[in-house]
Amino acid sequence: MLKLGDLTIDTPVVLAPMAGITNAAYRRLCAEQGAGLYVCEMITSRGIVEGDQKSLDMLTFDERETVRSVQLYGVDPVYIGRAVELLCDQYGVAHIDLNFGCPVPKVTRKGGGAALPWKRNLLGAILQSAVKAATPYGIPVTMKTRIGIDSAHQTYLDAGKIAEESGAAAIGLHGRTAAQAYSGQADWGKIAELVEHVSIPVLGNGDIWEASDALRMVSETGCAGVIVGRGCLGRPWLFRDLAVAFAGGEALNLPNLGEVATVMRRHGELLADLMGERRGLRDFRKHVPWYLKGFPAGGELRAALGMVDSLAHLDELLAQLDPTAPFPVQELGSPRGRQGSPRDHVVLPHGWLDDTDGLNTDLADAEIGVSGG
Repeated sequence: MLKLGDLTIDTPVVLAPMAGITNAAYRRLCAEQGAGLYVCEMITSRGIVEGDQKSLDMLTFDERETVRSVQLYGVDPVYIGRAVELLCDQYGVAHIDLNFGCPVPKVTRKGGGAALPWKRNLLGAILQSAVKAATPYGIPVTMKTRIGIDSAHQTYLDAGKIAEESGAAAIGLHGRTAAQAYSGQADWGKIAELVEHVSIPVLGNGDIWEASDALRMVSETGCAGVIVGRGCLGRPWLFRDLAVAFAGGEALNLPNLGEVATVMRRHGELLADLMGERRGLRDFRKHVPWYLKGFPAGGELRAALGMVDSLAHLDELLAQLDPTAPFPVQELGSPRGRQGSPRDHVVLPHGWLDDTDGLNTDLADAEIGVSGG
């Protein structure tokens, strides 16, 4: 089990927020497969406080989501505190995670995401504001970060201590720097170092492609649980495998293409219920390459699935797949989703690295236009 303050998660697994992916439909699909904590897409604190409709629309939860979890982005302690209060008071949120790990240039160039922990005093002020606002409601606040901006500017150990001292319930660490983005290999050794450095739970993130990877990460690092992102793209049953693995069960059979098609149909149905059929099936299209990765499906059929626009159309196309085709074992353990290349430098505000304070830095623009990532 995973303990976050008074919140208990039966399986120590967290679904990482992913822009355009972890909406209410996908969270329910994953939850139907196995136990864990399922976090919605990243939402800006300013968007919540100022009533931005896009941000508020993202606070949509499935009726079966008994534990509502939100990842909040912000750079201003006042906005963060007010947003946390609104989430707890008006939206029934049971867990709040603060994003200090986003490596996207449009975020770091304004001092947000993975750039912010360099400003130690600002990071502490934000965390303290969030924890203070959540405490009367008994809601745990956690944070997620990276090793640092780059190899020369590492922040994870200081961030861990600041999180601990601020009253955060846990800290999640992605074993890459912002400069690495999603390229290369995650450094699990840094996760182990953070575990030794703090007394609060550490959640490990990076390169969990199979349930066995999660067990190995916990064994090698001593982390209290794992955060799963790209590994579940097109494979929501990974949460089933993780639940079985953490319970000490035997590895389950890999799904054949017929079973995958059933999951695809369920995903399309949930998206249609959430967004309306036409919009929901358009959103479904981006998931098709992940679901079919490595399976025998002709280019013409793949292209048609990439243009699906109704559940009836989806049914017609899925019926053309060979349901007996076995799972492509060559795909096991291989990266999914974007990898990209490491960056020569991380785009930061002018003079960002000159000091580690940040309390008097004007970061108003860093709050705008980033709901969802």
